[in-house]
Amino acid sequence: MTSRPAAPPNLRYRSASAVIIYWHEGNLVFDNYLAGSRINADPIVCRILDFCRVWRTVSQVAAHLGNFQQASVRRTLESLTRHAMLHRSDQPPDKREAALARWQSWLPAAGFFHFSTRDVEFAKDPVAAFRQLQQRAKSQPMPGIGKSCPGARRVLLPAASSAGEFPRILKDRRTWRKFSTKPVPLADLASLLGLTFGAQGWARIPGLGRVAIKTSPSGGSLHPIEAYVLVRNVKGLQQGIYYYDARRQALVWLRTGISRNQLKKMIGHQWWFAETPFLVLMTAVFARPQWKYDYPRVYRAVLLEAGHLCQTFCLTATWRGLAPFCTIALADTKWEKLLGIDGINESLIYAAGAGLRPEDERQAHIKKGADPRLLPS
Repeated sequence: MTSRPAAPPNLRYRSASAVIIYWHEGNLVFDNYLAGSRINADPIVCRILDFCRVWRTVSQVAAHLGNFQQASVRRTLESLTRHAMLHRSDQPPDKREAALARWQSWLPAAGFFHFSTRDVEFAKDPVAAFRQLQQRAKSQPMPGIGKSCPGARRVLLPAASSAGEFPRILKDRRTWRKFSTKPVPLADLASLLGLTFGAQGWARIPGLGRVAIKTSPSGGSLHPIEAYVLVRNVKGLQQGIYYYDARRQALVWLRTGISRNQLKKMIGHQWWFAETPFLVLMTAVFARPQWKYDYPRVYRAVLLEAGHLCQTFCLTATWRGLAPFCTIALADTKWEKLLGIDGINESLIYAAGAGLRPEDERQAHIKKGADPRLLPS
C-alpha cells in the first residue's frame, strides 16, 4: 500500500474566477463555465470560495470554518481543485483565466452563455434523431408560425412586389444538402467572399480613425466577424484552410485541410454537408466590440452580425446559381485548434458553405422518408 505524497509546505488555494452558483432541480450548483466543470455541493462551499478570493492555506480555511478538522478541510479543498473550483499555488496559472480578463465588463452574463454553449454533443445518427422527432410530433405537434391576435383590427396589405431579379433570388434561397461533384469555379468563391465579408470602401470617423464599409451592418462599424475557408473542391485552389483577408480580397494559406470523415464529425455528424466543396468558418474577435461597448448585451450583436453575414452569403450564393447551406452544429474547440485561435479572444460562431447544384435538381427537392438531407429550410 502506497501513501499519498505529502502536500508541499505553505500550499495555498484560491477561487477560480469563472465560477457561478445557481439552483437547479433542487440542487445548489457550482459551475466553472470556462473550464466546463460543474458540481452539486453543500452551501458551505460558498463560504470557502468567498474566503479564498485571495490565496489561503489549509489552516486558514479550517480556522475560518471553525468546526472542521484540517484533514477534512484539506480533502474538501483538493476535491474542489479537481473540479476546477479552486487553484493550487503549486500549479501553473490558468492562461485562459488571464485571457478572460478582457471580458470583464461582459461577465458573468455573456461569458456564461458563450462558454457553457460550446462543444455540444450532437447525435451521431441524425436519421435516428429525426425519427425520434417524428415520434414526438405524434403526441406533441410541431409549433406553428404566426399569432392569431384575437379581437385586433386587421389591415390587409397589397401583394408584395415579386417582379425583378431580387425577389426571385429571395424566393429561390433554400438550404441545400446535395451538391454536384464538379469543382466550384474560383470566381464564384471570390464573389461570395468579396460581397459578403469584403471591405467595399472606407470611412473616417473624426478622432477615431478609418472604418470599413461592408454589405452587412455592424455595431460601431467594428466588424468583429472574420472568415476562414476550408477548401476541398474549388478550381485552381489547393485543398486546405485559408484566412480571408477582407482588406485585400485575398486568401492566406494557413494549413492543410481535413478528411471528409473528420469534417463530418466536426459539423455535428451531418454527413450530407461533409460533401461541400468549401466551408466558410465565421469567428468573432471580441476585442473589437469590447473596446467600445462595456455591457454584455453587445454579445447579442456579435451573434446577430454573424446572422446578417450568413444571409448575405446565402443570397449571394443563390444569385451565383450555387447551393448554399449554414450550420451551428460545430465542434468548437477542435475547429479553433485547427484555425490557431484560443476560443476566448477569438472564437468560432457560425459556418456556411456551398457547392454547385446537383445535376438533377428535382431530386434534391423531394421530401422522402426520414432523410434529413431533404428537409426544407
